[in-house]
Amino acid sequence: MNELKVFTGNAHPALAKAVTEYLDIPLGECEVFQFSNENTFVRILENVRSRDTFVIQPTCSPVNNNLVELLIMIDALKRASAGRITAVVPYYGYSRTDKKDQPRVPITARLVADLLTVAGANRILTIDLHAAQIQGFFNIPVDELTALDILGGYFKEKRLKDPVVVATDIGITKRARDMAHKLDVPLAIMEKRRIGNKDQIETLNVIGDVKDRTALTIDDEIDTAGSLTNTVITLLEKGAREVYACCTHPIFSGQAIQRIAASPVKEVVVTDTVPVNGQKKLDKITILPIAPLLGEAIHRIHTGQSVGALFEQ
Repeated sequence: MNELKVFTGNAHPALAKAVTEYLDIPLGECEVFQFSNENTFVRILENVRSRDTFVIQPTCSPVNNNLVELLIMIDALKRASAGRITAVVPYYGYSRTDKKDQPRVPITARLVADLLTVAGANRILTIDLHAAQIQGFFNIPVDELTALDILGGYFKEKRLKDPVVVATDIGITKRARDMAHKLDVPLAIMEKRRIGNKDQIETLNVIGDVKDRTALTIDDEIDTAGSLTNTVITLLEKGAREVYACCTHPIFSGQAIQRIAASPVKEVVVTDTVPVNGQKKLDKITILPIAPLLGEAIHRIHTGQSVGALFEQ
């Protein structure tokens, strides 16, 4: 495994190109497309026998197409006798279905873990999973990176006036506490309730003091932005001076962009773990590059160095 090879499907080629530029290597050559009958075809166009191979493919929209592409690429590399195959999944789709929270529902995050393993992945590299227990769904090594330092560094330089970090729900409290610690500011928590299986949120309460402060909300992803807009309105009603938001994964599905545009949120800061193109770009949305973090992690995995050391201070 003395040669590093990085490949990508169609989910986010710009990210893969940025990663290979960081690593100073060419992007691996392959064909990945759909026939007219919607069957996905993959062909690796260079020798990967005994090579250390990485496939960069976030399972973002279209989720099912990108997931199947990833599975077939892994299988193609396995059958081409790659020495080791690492699935680099910056955004892990289906991660929100991580438990049985009502009768007769699947645990799809576990199913996807099984699919990746059976396809032939030897390890997983991902960023800010929705729930930490997803790591335990795999029987292969999982390296979970975090964009906390990237987002925190941006807001440190911004020098917000009297900031307070706000966890958007109880589940993300630990990540929000880590951000508050990095910025040396207090923490508040939103108490909210999701209504059924729809993207409807009923915000109930703010735990902590936000009056006359600049609130910074943190979440792992922004999907339809319904939760974000409700949170912003509630914080302003509770006396916050202004509200900024940040997250790792800018999914921005449905009416998300329209909601953000109409929202009084001052700025939404995200990373490019998934593509943010065309109409999804707004003046109030700031995109921070994740490629250097991924590139350094890939380099460390390839050379047998500690990935955890990236986050030690």
